[in-house]
Amino acid sequence: MNDPTTLHGWGRTNPTPARVHTPTGVDEVMAHITEGSPRGVIARGLGRSYGDPAQNAGGTVLDLTGLNRILTIDAEAEPPTVTVEAGVSLDTLMRELLGHRLWVPVLPGTRQVTIGGAIGADVHGKNHHSQGSFGNHVRSLDLVTADGTVHTIGPDTDPDLFWATVGGMGLTGVVVRATVEVQRVETAFFSVDTDRTTDLDDLMARMTDGDDNYTYSVAWFDAVTRGKHLGRAVLTRGNKASLDELPAKLRRDPLRFVAPSFGTIPDLFPNGLLNRATARAFSEFWFRKAPRHAVGEIQNITQFFHPLDILADWNRVYGPAGFLQYQFAVPFTEGVAFRRAVETIVGSGHVSALNVLKRFGPGNPGMLSFPMPGWTLTVDLPIRDGLAELCRRLDDLVLSAGGRTYLAKDSRVSPDALRRMYPRLADFAAVRDRVDPDRVFVSDQSRRLDL
Repeated sequence: MNDPTTLHGWGRTNPTPARVHTPTGVDEVMAHITEGSPRGVIARGLGRSYGDPAQNAGGTVLDLTGLNRILTIDAEAEPPTVTVEAGVSLDTLMRELLGHRLWVPVLPGTRQVTIGGAIGADVHGKNHHSQGSFGNHVRSLDLVTADGTVHTIGPDTDPDLFWATVGGMGLTGVVVRATVEVQRVETAFFSVDTDRTTDLDDLMARMTDGDDNYTYSVAWFDAVTRGKHLGRAVLTRGNKASLDELPAKLRRDPLRFVAPSFGTIPDLFPNGLLNRATARAFSEFWFRKAPRHAVGEIQNITQFFHPLDILADWNRVYGPAGFLQYQFAVPFTEGVAFRRAVETIVGSGHVSALNVLKRFGPGNPGMLSFPMPGWTLTVDLPIRDGLAELCRRLDDLVLSAGGRTYLAKDSRVSPDALRRMYPRLADFAAVRDRVDPDRVFVSDQSRRLDL
């Protein structure tokens, strides 16, 4: 029997031990599920959920990175599709697809996410307002349920189980294979417009008025500066670049995947490195380095989508105590509550340097899918005294506005708050009762939230 392995999420908090197995075939997944474990089973990909949904204290964790084959690419279909095993990373898939002039439909803030993880968390990206979240593009998936059988399901084939699985954090079974609709591209580059905004109101007005002209939109905002420049930001919006938009040098290899690496961050940083002084310095630098206004700048994949992927294990910068990522969404009609949440964060004494604001479009039928039409904000907060109280205050604001927090980022929300945030939780529970009445699939998060 495997010795227990200590696991934690990307925030490096609340580590717990589990017996980890890395199956390389569907038959092995089925065997691990049916052999039974007194503490249940949960799947895990590349460990990029921030909290505890891919941990299972004292139980079994299936590391699906062994299921790593790209099975078929149908570039002639309309739309084109790809069929992959669940452990294939978005990074691997993107590199392969570009050779066929194809593109992944949704990218979160890192490429180091598996297809299974993208489905289980129903990840979203800079294009939610225009193209929805990952589950919108899944045509079908193979799910191993608690009885060890494989079910091929989709939006039109057992839609209840499908939409409980999309965003369901692995609690309906183990996704082992998926067919996903992908997109055609001419290049691996993007035409990007950049604006510096003076404050939060300026930022929200520009996004409201202009985002529909772009496929992709995101803002980094300053969560340290107070007063009249509260919420000043760097807004970047763009579209896929066509071949004729590229300079002559890039046209020679327009589908080149540009992914530089500056190495791995060593695990040497102390707690408290990110404080008000360092966060203020970083925020000033990040704001000033951006152009006041730029149009049509050609950027590569890493520049536009994944600057943090340049440094492996960048989460170590927060020190051994780790950090919490708080992401919430509120309806567009709740702009006042949204502003109060920003003011609460900036005035709390807790600091965040990596702050993202986006607009969500319509949600999908996923019972626990996070996106809803409205504003979404993300902050990374180092663990220190008083953080729990700040998060409770934010929870109250979010709940009063009819909003919710994101399970893929969560490490501390209460069961009561969760039930108020996700009105279709009873529908999700009914599906689980049908396919997993004995609760074979459990995680540290599901126990904490009494799911």
